[in-house]
Amino acid sequence: MARRNRSIPDRALRVADQIQRDLSDIIFSELKDPDVGMITITEVKVTPDYANAKVFYTMLDDSAERLELTQKSLQRASGFLRNELGKRLHIHTLPTLTFVYDSTIKDGLALMKLIEKANATHVPDDGQA
Repeated sequence: MARRNRSIPDRALRVADQIQRDLSDIIFSELKDPDVGMITITEVKVTPDYANAKVFYTMLDDSAERLELTQKSLQRASGFLRNELGKRLHIHTLPTLTFVYDSTIKDGLALMKLIEKANATHVPDDGQA
């Protein structure tokens, strides 16, 4: 779901949310490209004029080779995805789709490991000064 920002109108947030739901469904049920694999669309950001949409996605297998292959496949399929999106979404301007890998989950896991490592080497304070 799109994050609330005062500079983004409510309608733009609703359109972004609808694009996220529809694209997830289209990729899952209608896109036949095996190189895309299992992705999750985490967020969509739409420009105020609806001309462009950044589609943020994540995936379980985030190795460099797999990530590059998926990115190229999504960009190659963006015309098909935009066409299918146009059949479901009825707005005046259909946005151009740009796919961006969302590394926040990967970064969060790395940060958790660092915290666990720091806690494991931490000397417990016994309360005496």
